[in-house]
Amino acid sequence: NIVGSINVLEGARQAESERVVFAASGGTLYGEPAPEDLPVRESHAQQPLSPYGVAKKSVIDYLVAYREMHALEFCALALGNVYGPRQDPHGEAGVVAIFAQRIVRGEPVTIFGDGEQTRDFVFVDDVVDGFVRAATRGGGLVCNIGTGCETSVNHLFATMVAQAGADVTPVMAPERPGELRRSCLDNERAAIQLGWRPWTELGDGTRAVLEFVAERPD
Repeated sequence: NIVGSINVLEGARQAESERVVFAASGGTLYGEPAPEDLPVRESHAQQPLSPYGVAKKSVIDYLVAYREMHALEFCALALGNVYGPRQDPHGEAGVVAIFAQRIVRGEPVTIFGDGEQTRDFVFVDDVVDGFVRAATRGGGLVCNIGTGCETSVNHLFATMVAQAGADVTPVMAPERPGELRRSCLDNERAAIQLGWRPWTELGDGTRAVLEFVAERPD
C-alpha cells in the first residue's frame, strides 16, 4: 500500500497532474472509537489498530506532504464496508459476498464472535459516485463515504437469509483477534464538500448481490 501509493504520487507529480483521489479505509483509519463518538467524524483521531490501517494512514500523511511540497491536490475517501455484485467471495473480507455465495449454495455460514459487531455497509454504486465527485471537489480533505448506519453481522445474515428464502443456519466461531467491535461513519463532510449522499438501502443492495450470485453460483 505505502510503496505503491508513493509511486503513484511520484508519477502524478512528474506528470504535473492536478489531483489524486485516494481510497482510504474508514473502518480501520479511526481504530475503535468510543460509543459516544459514533458515527465517527473525520476530525476524530486517526488511531489504526492494524498494519493495514497504519499503511492507509501513512499514505494520507504522504498526500498531505505532497500537497504542501508540490501543490499536488488530493481528496482521500475513507470508505465504509463496500459491497456489491462481482465482489470476490473467496477472501477473508467482503462479508456480504461471502454470505451471499454460501446462502445461495445452501452451505453453512460462519459468524465470528457473537455476531453483534457492527459495520457501515455502503453499496458500490454509491462509492463510485463519491469517487467521481472527488475528482473535482474536496481539495486537501479526508471525506467519509458511508451510510452513517450501523448494521450488525447477525442482522445482515438474517436479512439475506430472508431475502433468499433459504434454510441456512449460522456456525458460530471464536472472535478474530484485532476485529473492531463497532464501525460507523458520519458522512456530513462528504455531503457538504462533495454533494454526496448514499442512496442505496441495505436491503436493496444485498438483494442485488444475491441475485447476481444466483445467476452465477460458481
